[in-house]
Amino acid sequence: MMPMTYALVDCNNFYVSCERLFRPELNTKAVVVLSNNDGCIISRSAEAKAMGITMASPYFQVREYVDRGDLHVFSSNYALYGDLSERVMDVLALLAPQVEVYSIDEAFLNLQGMEEVLGVNGLDDYGRRVKQQVFQWVGLPVCVGIAPTKTLAKLANYAAKHYLKSDGVVDLTKEGWRERLLQKVPVAEVWGVGRKSALKLTLEGINTAADLANSDAGAMRDRYSVVLERTILELRGIACIGFEQAPESKQQILCSRTFSARITQPQPLQEAVREYAVRAAEKLRQENRLASHIAVSIRTNPNAQFEPRYQNIASMSLPAPTDDSRVLMKKAVQLLMSIYKPGYRYMKAGVVLSHLQPRDSYQSDLFSPDLQSEKSVSLMKALDDINQRFHRGVSFAGQGVEQAWAMQRNFLSPRYTSSWQELPKVR
Repeated sequence: MMPMTYALVDCNNFYVSCERLFRPELNTKAVVVLSNNDGCIISRSAEAKAMGITMASPYFQVREYVDRGDLHVFSSNYALYGDLSERVMDVLALLAPQVEVYSIDEAFLNLQGMEEVLGVNGLDDYGRRVKQQVFQWVGLPVCVGIAPTKTLAKLANYAAKHYLKSDGVVDLTKEGWRERLLQKVPVAEVWGVGRKSALKLTLEGINTAADLANSDAGAMRDRYSVVLERTILELRGIACIGFEQAPESKQQILCSRTFSARITQPQPLQEAVREYAVRAAEKLRQENRLASHIAVSIRTNPNAQFEPRYQNIASMSLPAPTDDSRVLMKKAVQLLMSIYKPGYRYMKAGVVLSHLQPRDSYQSDLFSPDLQSEKSVSLMKALDDINQRFHRGVSFAGQGVEQAWAMQRNFLSPRYTSSWQELPKVR
């Protein structure tokens, strides 16, 4: 039987690639995507990197490039990115028996038992097939790293991205390839090595992945952690990190945003908290779960030097588990008003749902109010169906209409794949 083998498939400059998919004229241009409220850069094209634009740079620092037409800027379009991510994962599910979604733009594939599928040319040919299939069916470029452990697969993907001769696919199961790559890669690029640990390791003379792999695993565990010991073993080709097909259940659902402008009155703050409670409830229903606890937080700018600062959080247990947006909105506003203080310029608020449980395992209590009545379930389902079909076609009045506090996205592209009104037009 084929030994344990992993492939890590990672989309190249994912957010930028999503924007370019419907704007092919930008394929050779410098492009960046901004964070919430158009604050700083979170995704860069290769051309933007070549201009010296660094990750997390504030937008105002690159504005002159935009004004000159040398740089194209987009606000984060999470609806578009989430939909395209699902399409990529659907393609990968057709190409491998087991897929572990690691993040919005990358996934591990378990290739064990695929000897007949791999064919004569083996893993190299399979990696190129994955790369070609995702690009043909979704339109996004990916790189593929193949290795006997997850940590090595991460390094193989790093090499596939940075070494042009690889053509986007690197297979570390080939004889001698792992040793040569480990000697070239800085220790800071190893998956599982944090920034502080990387600095300490370089001070000890461990500069490359090869230096780390050749170090004393037991001594490193004593001086650092068991995580670093596991990383060292993985670099040696000993698999220590298992394959997780099903993602771990979330312990809580959080919806939190920084306002586009400071809020000084209770009404817009209530609108924002209701909005976040509704969004959190939608995620809860998507996961087919109920919440038994809710918390609300508010805060001013913690870095403000010339204005009063304030932050607080309030929470409560719900009388019964629920996913009803109406109940959660009402409780969220109650919590908000218990900690709200006038005279402050509020910068951010958030709603957290916790103590989650599967809807299927819930049994109502004879002596407690049932917040999951048949009427409630039917109403929430109808609401979700309408909003999914018409993209936010129905909302509660308490969420506000104009929402002047809402997240600033001045460079937002259309939701090409999830809104009928914003479908691309072909002339």
